[in-house]
Amino acid sequence: MLAHLSTSRPSSSIFFSAVFSFLPSKLSTRFSPVSFGRQQTLLSLHYRLRSTLPREPRKRFSRGVSMDSSSTTDPSLSVESVTDNLRNQSLDGDKVRLKLEDLNWENSFVRELPGDPRTDTIPRQVLHACYTKVSPSADVDNPQLVAWSESVAELLDLDSKEFERPDFPLIFSGASPLVGGLPYAQCYGGHQFGMWAGQLGDGRAVTLGELLNSRGQRWELQLKGSGKTPYSRFADGLAVLRSSIREFLCSEAMHSLGIPTTRALCLVTTGKYVTRDMFYDGNPKEEPGAIVCRVAQSFLRFGSYQLHASRGKEDLKIVRVLADYTIRHHFPHIDKMSKSESLSFQTGEEGSSVVDLTSNKYAAWAVEVAERTASLVASWQGVGFTHGVLNTDNMSVLGLTIDYGPFGFLDAFDPSYTPNTTDLPGRRYCFANQPDIGLWNVAQFTATLSAANLINDEEANYAMERYGTKFMDEYQSIMTHKLGLPKYNKQLISKLLNNMAVDKVDYTNFFRLLSNIKADPNIPEDQLLVPLKSALLDIGKERKEAWISWVKSYIQELAASGIPDEQRKAAMNSVNPKFILRNYLCQSAIDLAEQGDFGEVRRLLKVMERPYDDQLGMEKYARLPPAWAYRPGVCMLSCSS
Repeated sequence: MLAHLSTSRPSSSIFFSAVFSFLPSKLSTRFSPVSFGRQQTLLSLHYRLRSTLPREPRKRFSRGVSMDSSSTTDPSLSVESVTDNLRNQSLDGDKVRLKLEDLNWENSFVRELPGDPRTDTIPRQVLHACYTKVSPSADVDNPQLVAWSESVAELLDLDSKEFERPDFPLIFSGASPLVGGLPYAQCYGGHQFGMWAGQLGDGRAVTLGELLNSRGQRWELQLKGSGKTPYSRFADGLAVLRSSIREFLCSEAMHSLGIPTTRALCLVTTGKYVTRDMFYDGNPKEEPGAIVCRVAQSFLRFGSYQLHASRGKEDLKIVRVLADYTIRHHFPHIDKMSKSESLSFQTGEEGSSVVDLTSNKYAAWAVEVAERTASLVASWQGVGFTHGVLNTDNMSVLGLTIDYGPFGFLDAFDPSYTPNTTDLPGRRYCFANQPDIGLWNVAQFTATLSAANLINDEEANYAMERYGTKFMDEYQSIMTHKLGLPKYNKQLISKLLNNMAVDKVDYTNFFRLLSNIKADPNIPEDQLLVPLKSALLDIGKERKEAWISWVKSYIQELAASGIPDEQRKAAMNSVNPKFILRNYLCQSAIDLAEQGDFGEVRRLLKVMERPYDDQLGMEKYARLPPAWAYRPGVCMLSCSS
C-alpha cells in the first residue's frame, strides 16, 4: 500500500524550466514528465455554483478558484439560524461584536469524524481516528500579549476590546479554557523531503474548536506551541518566540498580499524558556517560549488522507468519510453538481478516456484541489515567496499557505534559493522547484484517493493535467500584469529573469521600479536605465548593454500597447508590492521582542497590512537587506525553527 502511494504514477513536469529557458539543467526537478492533452476548465461551473456563497473581497493574486470559506449546513445545526441570531445582536446595521464567551462554536470535526478513544498525550500510533481530544498543556508564567490582528478578530466577530482583558493572555496560552471550544489534535501523515514518514500529526498544535461567524463562515482556532500531544514523538510540543513571530507576521503579510493563507489572531509569550538547537550542531540554547493562535477554514492537509490510505483495510473507509466531510463543509458546490452540467472531458491524447466529473464528486474535488494548489504556487512565484518545507503534511486541501517554518522572500533573485538549511543538500524545495513539487504532492494526494477507490487512474491523471494548465495560465497572467503588458510575452519575460539572475537583482524592488519606465521609444540610450538605477547596482559595461537591450524591447511592447504611462504605473503598483516580509525585518523585530520590546512586531504588522501602498515615512522597510541579513539564522533557518 505504501509503495503504491509513493510511486504509482508519473509525478511532474518541469514547469519552471518551460517558462524560464535560462535555468541550468541542474535546477530542474528530477521527475518524470506528464503529457498534457486538450484541456478544459471547471472554473465556470465553480463560479456559477458559488454565486450564493459568502466570500471575502478578492485579493490581487487570487485570480483562480476562490479561496474563501463556505457556508455550510449540518443536520443538528442550521447555519441560517445561527447567522440570523448573530445579526439580531447588532444594532442599526453595525458589525457584530462578541465577547469570547459568546462565540458560536459548531465543532463539526469532532462530532462527525472518528476519534481516538484515548485522551492521554503519551506518544503512540493513533489508529482508526482523525483526531485525539487533548487540551493545551504548556507551562506558563505571567503570559503577555505580543500582538494581534484586528482583521482576523473581525472575521470571528470578536470585539476588539476583548484583547484588553487581563485574562486574554491566559486563554490564548491555553492556561485557561476557551468557553465553548472542544480541543483536539489532528492525526495525519505525509511525505517529508520525498520520503514517506508515516504518522506525523499535530505534535505541538491543539485546535480549540471551530465556530461560525455572522456571515455563515466556518473558522477553526488553533494554538501552536501549546504542549505535548500523542503526535509529539520525542519533542516537547512547544514553540519559541522567534518562530512564533515569524509565523504570526507572515500569515498576515501573505493575506495582505492577496495570497491564500492561514491567518493569525494573536501571539502571546508563555513566560517560560524553551531549549532549542537551531542549527542541529550540538549547541542548544534557551529561548523565550510563545504561542500563536492560528485561524483557518480548515487545517486539513494532503497528509490527513494519506495516513489512513497507507494503513489500508478498514482505514480506507476513513478516507471516504473524511473526503465526504471535507466536500460537505468546505466544497458544498461540488455536492450540488448535476448531470445537466455535462462536465465530460477528454484526457491526454486524442482517443484517450473521457472523464465525467458529474458522475464522481471525488474526481471533481480532486480536480479543484489540484487547481487551487496550482493557483497558490503561481501566486508564490509572483511575489518571490519560498515556502521551504513543501512536505505533503504542509499542503492544505483548501489551497492555503500553511505551516510557516523556514520561509523566505527572494531578495537577490536566485532561482535556486532555499530558506531551509535542512534542504541545502538537494535544494528540493528551492524557489524554482516549487511548481514541480506542487504537482508531485498533488500526485501523492490523487494516489491516496485512488487507493481508497474514490477515483480511477483517468480521473487522477486529469487532476494532474489540470494542475499543469492552471499553473501556467495563472503564472503567465501574474507575470504579464507585473510587467504591465497587454499580453504574455515569454521571450521578453524569460530574458528579464535571466538578466535578474545573472546580476542578482532584488526581486521586489526591481518590479516596483519597473513601473517608472515611460513608453517612449525616443528616450536617449544613456537615460534608459535611470528609473532602475537603485536596483541595478555594480553592473559592468557588458551587463549594462544587456539591460539596455532589454529595456528597449520592453519599451517597444509598452508603446505598442497604447496604455497611458500613469494608468499602467497604477496597475503595476497594485500587483508589485513595495513591502514584503524580508527575513532581516523579522529578525530585527525578534531581537527587540526577546528583550521585552514588542513595538517593532506591531509596527511591522501595520506596514505589511498595506504592502502595495507607498506609506510615506516607512521607506526603511523597503530597503535592501544589510550585510548581516545573509548570515545563517536570518536568511536561512532549519526545520526546527
